[in-house]
Amino acid sequence: MPNFGLQTQREWIKTFLHLGGCVLGGGPLINALADVSSTHQDAEGGRFIVLGKGRSPQYSISELVKQTFEASGGMSRFISRGHVVAVKPNISWARTPDLAATTNPEVLKTVVELCFDAGAKQVKIVDHTIHDPRRCFALTGAGKVAKETGAELIYPRSSLVRRMKVGGKRVDVWPVLRPLVEADKIINIPIAKHHSLSSLTLGMKNWIGGVGGRRWALHQDIHQSIVDLARFFNPSITLIDAIRIMTSNGPSGGSLKYVVTNKRESPVSLFPGPGGGSSNQ
Repeated sequence: MPNFGLQTQREWIKTFLHLGGCVLGGGPLINALADVSSTHQDAEGGRFIVLGKGRSPQYSISELVKQTFEASGGMSRFISRGHVVAVKPNISWARTPDLAATTNPEVLKTVVELCFDAGAKQVKIVDHTIHDPRRCFALTGAGKVAKETGAELIYPRSSLVRRMKVGGKRVDVWPVLRPLVEADKIINIPIAKHHSLSSLTLGMKNWIGGVGGRRWALHQDIHQSIVDLARFFNPSITLIDAIRIMTSNGPSGGSLKYVVTNKRESPVSLFPGPGGGSSNQ
């Protein structure tokens, strides 16, 4: 098992991006279709960053997630019998999984199943969606996951929001989704993708979907805002879905329904695409 040793967050992100097709978990893994590499683990085994990677196009997303958790000590390391668990995916956009704007439904489903297997009394799927919740639930696959697993899919509404003391430098008091703070444990399942403000969104940006109120105001100081929210929610574990990574037009993504033609090659080569920008200078 390769050990990359102690790394700064910046160094680890570079490692993560070079590997691609990964989810986070921990420890050794015995699977012909997957690898797991530990990049940081302290002496007590309390903090760790581990990459799970499918070896071939035929790898199973579900098995990759299961074995990654198993290698980190099992879901029972984080969830105990009788717990109410809030799972926080990114299902904020009315987008299908192929656009990689939202958490892969197979990743979400597997995490929910592992929670129930560990003895969770109840699992709630929680996100304050940006697009219409019903469309988000249908297109992202979250609705199907809830139906198949027995998880409760929370419909965001004002009665579920409560102003709370966040205590951050930028976010002091803010409306927060109660199902998150009232749960015994929180599992964060963001998706790795491009973001127009932060360039890259991994774990902490997902907490914008854990609050209500004037969320646009948090984007005025996005970096400090997400640090404040991450410290407040303090999930038991974060699993980053990087099964498919959006590399431009984030966070919502662009249309794939484009074809371009021109008599000459150079104008076509400079076509900016649906995002309106071009990397060709």
